[in-house]
Amino acid sequence: MNNEIKQASQTTPTAESVVEVLPATSETSNPAFDNPVLELALQDLKARRDELGAEIAELTDRKRQLDAELKTSFAGQSDAIARRVKGFQEYLGGALEHLVQSVENLDLVTQPMVVQPSPIDQSVEKDQGVAGNGGAVVAPAMAVADTFRPDESLIRSALKRFLQQPDVYADPWNLRRSIDTRDTALLEDWFFNQGGRGAQPSRGSRFRNILLSAALIAIIGELYGAQFQCLVLAKTPERLGEWRRGLQDALGLSREDFGPNSGIALFERSEALVERADRLEERGELPLILIDTAERSVAIPVLQFPLWLAFAASPNERLDDDSL
Repeated sequence: MNNEIKQASQTTPTAESVVEVLPATSETSNPAFDNPVLELALQDLKARRDELGAEIAELTDRKRQLDAELKTSFAGQSDAIARRVKGFQEYLGGALEHLVQSVENLDLVTQPMVVQPSPIDQSVEKDQGVAGNGGAVVAPAMAVADTFRPDESLIRSALKRFLQQPDVYADPWNLRRSIDTRDTALLEDWFFNQGGRGAQPSRGSRFRNILLSAALIAIIGELYGAQFQCLVLAKTPERLGEWRRGLQDALGLSREDFGPNSGIALFERSEALVERADRLEERGELPLILIDTAERSVAIPVLQFPLWLAFAASPNERLDDDSL
């Protein structure tokens, strides 16, 4: 009996021996190393993984491009906003300029008016003094009329040129429209008979008067260059607006050319205009005064300046102005 038990214990395997045998058996019997189908599946999974990685990289690049486009679009919007702000700034500058001009026209302090003789009056007085001493007698009217005689050829040439086809591409401060023979006859009388100082009959409408004044400004610009400023006198902002638009169109000007310190200044009151003209003469510059038909008379202080033109309204124009 004891021998049988001993033999059985020798033939029955122990737990430790089973544990040692099982790992070896499971490792050698793993089908993944022996099945080619599984190997192909693993290779396919690896290929899909590589494809997904490539797609992720492509999507990442696309995201960067979208971010760049968004930044560019924002910059474009910023440029558009900047242009709008600049446009509003220009509009605000023009409004402030008109406000400054209106403030200058206010009569805040009443100052005594001092009338000074113009250079033309002084030359007439000298001629009269020479006549009193036995010299040659020269009529005052002739002295005034001879003011522009040295420049007669240039003036007549410009007037003749203005009768031709308009030069719409002319430089600023040059006439871009044409006038007719009645306009040139009026300007010739103002230059050579009145010596640049006097009233002339209206051409029938404010538009025609502005066009004639534009021709006059162009000629004065050729004679004196930048050493003159045109001063326009009218009673209401509406009439001054017509003058600004008409001169801007006929001379190719911009809004910056109108203002107290620009080439053309607009006034509703003669007192402010006279004060501005005095300052110009003090600086050695020449004021050219243009008076609208709405003014029923010429203020006496205006008569002291060497260049002024007043348009005398016809009865119909007076009625139209009174109705405004």
